[in-house]
Amino acid sequence: MRKLALILTLLLGTTISAAAADTTALKPPKGARVAIVVFEDLQCPDCSRAWPLLLEASKAYKIPIMHYDFPLPQHNWSFQAAIFARYFDAVSPKVGDEFRTEVFAHQIEITPDTLQAFCENFARQHGVRLPFAIDPKGELERKVRADYALGQRTGIQHTPTIYIVSNTLRGKPFVEVVDRTQLYAMIDDMLKQAGPVENTSGKPVRSAKAAAPKQ
Repeated sequence: MRKLALILTLLLGTTISAAAADTTALKPPKGARVAIVVFEDLQCPDCSRAWPLLLEASKAYKIPIMHYDFPLPQHNWSFQAAIFARYFDAVSPKVGDEFRTEVFAHQIEITPDTLQAFCENFARQHGVRLPFAIDPKGELERKVRADYALGQRTGIQHTPTIYIVSNTLRGKPFVEVVDRTQLYAMIDDMLKQAGPVENTSGKPVRSAKAAAPKQ
């Protein structure tokens, strides 16, 4: 009897935890039907492996990637790198994405002592002015911490955690990408579920989408 009570308690706790999960992040930005959401750590090796695929999918389907910073405590430069990424995002989303691409490509070479020089070199190559103090009021740091707290409320356990999210009201509005070989198929399914794009007259129109590359 005690064993049954314990099992029921555990199941109830899991259900309550799932029900209490914050799904604020699991929505596309305004004007987008579908988006890719990723909770990432710039020092995470698996994030560096996933990034090219996410970037390729974003370009192929013309859907946005929504970045949420989730720097893991065991990584010694990822938090500061996330602050730099926020700075470059403010210059332009394109520069921010290019910074992430560079960080992931040179992950193994970066240390806490070389991160500043790496970012300065990136800024010079992209014609970006990098001030002595990029976050004098701590605003970018607070945003990174807010992302991490949101990730905890969402139930993030590892990086990268990737979702395909939709504005649909007809089915499940988000799904986690566990098997990345299924990423394109999952985007296709979510686009079908989201329904056709509408023009300003309210009449449905076809959405143009690039063919998914072979995995």
